[in-house]
Amino acid sequence: MVVVDANIIAALVLEQEHSDEARQVWEMDPDWCAPPLWASELRSILAKYVKAGLLPARHAGPTMAVARRVVLPERTLESGDDEVLALAAKSGCSTYDCEYIAVAQELRLPLVTLNKQVLKAFPDIAVRPKDLLGS
Repeated sequence: MVVVDANIIAALVLEQEHSDEARQVWEMDPDWCAPPLWASELRSILAKYVKAGLLPARHAGPTMAVARRVVLPERTLESGDDEVLALAAKSGCSTYDCEYIAVAQELRLPLVTLNKQVLKAFPDIAVRPKDLLGS
């Protein structure tokens, strides 16, 4: 099992620069989990793709449905307010990003992310897909 952020989920369900890496992570371990925030963040990414003309509006809903099969409801985990706020204060990262870190810490799992700030602030738990894959 791995914790993933919305950008990794987006890379899996949309064709983009890091899609190959996301697919390889999925093939290595398809048991993905994330905080509930992932769905709102992915909807925002999908809306940006639609606005930019990269995704037809009629495909946004079905793409979201695919993503909901990637991160199953039982793998969508809440994190504590105090923990998230403490992580944000300590790191300077957003509380949104710290929700993913909090879930990863609680489960003692890596957070797979492309977020450079998170990777720098939490090198003990945040990993790039290629690092997880050993490439």
